Amino acid sequence: MKNQNKIKQISRRKFITLAGGAAASLAAMSAIGMPIDWALNNPEIDVDSLDIDKINTDVLVIGSGMAGLFAAVKANDAGAKVLMVSKGRLGASGQTPFAKGIFAFDPEKEDLSLNEFVEKVSQSALGTNNNAYTRQMAEHSLARVNELKEWGFFDSSLYNKSFSKPIEQRNIPVQERITITHLIKENEKIVGAAGFSIDEQKVLFYEAKSVILCTGAGGFKPNGFPICDLTHDGTVMAYNIGAKVTGKEWNDGHPAKSNNAAACYDGWGDMFEQKPSTTGIGVRHDLGVDMNYMAYMNGGAAKMGPPDTANNNSTVTGGPYRPEGFSDNGGSGGSPDGEKEDRRPPKGGKGGPPKGGKGEGAPPGMGGSVVGGSSAGMSIHKSEGLVPINDQCESTIPGLYAAGDALGSYMAGAIYTQIGSSLAGSAVQGGVAGEAAAKYSKKIKSIKISTSKIKEIEEEILAPLKKEAGYSPAWVTQTLQGIMIPNFIIYIKKENLMKAALAYVEELRDHHVPMLKASNLHELRLAHETKNMVITAEMKLKASIMRTESRCSHYRLDYPEMDNDNWQAWINIFKGEDDTMQFEKQPFNSWPTA
Repeated sequence: MKNQNKIKQISRRKFITLAGGAAASLAAMSAIGMPIDWALNNPEIDVDSLDIDKINTDVLVIGSGMAGLFAAVKANDAGAKVLMVSKGRLGASGQTPFAKGIFAFDPEKEDLSLNEFVEKVSQSALGTNNNAYTRQMAEHSLARVNELKEWGFFDSSLYNKSFSKPIEQRNIPVQERITITHLIKENEKIVGAAGFSIDEQKVLFYEAKSVILCTGAGGFKPNGFPICDLTHDGTVMAYNIGAKVTGKEWNDGHPAKSNNAAACYDGWGDMFEQKPSTTGIGVRHDLGVDMNYMAYMNGGAAKMGPPDTANNNSTVTGGPYRPEGFSDNGGSGGSPDGEKEDRRPPKGGKGGPPKGGKGEGAPPGMGGSVVGGSSAGMSIHKSEGLVPINDQCESTIPGLYAAGDALGSYMAGAIYTQIGSSLAGSAVQGGVAGEAAAKYSKKIKSIKISTSKIKEIEEEILAPLKKEAGYSPAWVTQTLQGIMIPNFIIYIKKENLMKAALAYVEELRDHHVPMLKASNLHELRLAHETKNMVITAEMKLKASIMRTESRCSHYRLDYPEMDNDNWQAWINIFKGEDDTMQFEKQPFNSWPTA
């Protein structure tokens, strides 16, 4: 009985950390009477024995990266009771740990004014950026950077300690290793969220007057880029309760090493050792699908650097259009003078690889052979996520806010424009969302999730655990990766191939996802992540089919030119009354209609 209690009190992660290795694991198990199969494969659990906890707060922050940090801090400072929950660890999960540059716009040091900077970003982004969020990021970036300096952010390559400082100073509670699976809406407004603990056998319900999604973006768990623990959970949860989302046709083009592609640290240099630093203005047109286009046309891995014989790309023509006057080496080359240029690419015009020295403009460690697709499933930072209805990070659901990569703010547009702006944007938007959510919460007297809603959501959360037979999440994920990751599906797009891929994805959606099976809490997390990835795949394919042009990081072989007559618009996605996926156009630099 004593040993059984010890087993209940120790988590799998704590046990592995304590044991250290296989031999030590067996010795440790023997010492406390733990069955060997528990450590090797989480034990099957009795679904009926799971506890249900209910927690109440004013502002619930979901996510603990840069956006989550500032959301929690600023909501607390605005007088709200705040709780942060995270699937990982504060400052050490998602993409935040790998971001090493943060933009700080200092008007006393920069040659460009704030207005000129916003205009230059818009020129590079071919009009796809939201000027309000571009301006907001630049205007408040220096203040956020100065706060980070006070917390010691720039003193270490690891962020947990500096993130913990303002959280602990304010006594903001943080719950880690919590998988949130549902946002909860009643009476047409947000009332909380629900999920479960990975380490304890608990289903958790959070009653909240407002919720801020700082859940990041996501992908299809590709190798070679630190996106593997993000699966668009926040976006899909919001979509499921009626929120509008955007930006699914765009593609992130971060590369990885062609050798040892799964070792993201090998491809990204000594990321653990590199301390973060600030960047100044350097507007570019960067990290779209150029390399995937070269790989598609050449039949092999692309190379960073200039077109030459060694790189075997000197004959590549066409491809993604790059606006005149913008390069990927951190400088803009000057903005076009005189009348507004015609940005439509000439038919047969040369495109493809960026010009410059070997590896010029690449992230640290990215010179030499590289392959695209290492971040498959992710869009350009800040170009996908919840549709904001204003510049306060507010979604189309009252009480629901988003920040960072969870907000489709189009801060930089549909291509990478300003290096370091992603981390700065997360910090700025987190702060804006925190203050706005706190202000909204003061108008809400009380929040209570109905008993019927709790029962309904509990059933949905635990459904995979109750399946006696079904498909493993790992198998469905692997199948999805085979469908979506090829560069001739997701990057170099043609309607017939996307429709073929969509047929497979719809099969997974209709037959395999409802039959996902889990035998423990780890597999339960994987089941919910897999479901979210399948929904994301449907969104990406349908939005890519809908946008019948090429622009920034969206490239169609069958529609290789920009179409400014029909496509100066973002694509929004929402769930219709019949639960089908619906689409609409929203003109660039406008706010959505109700």
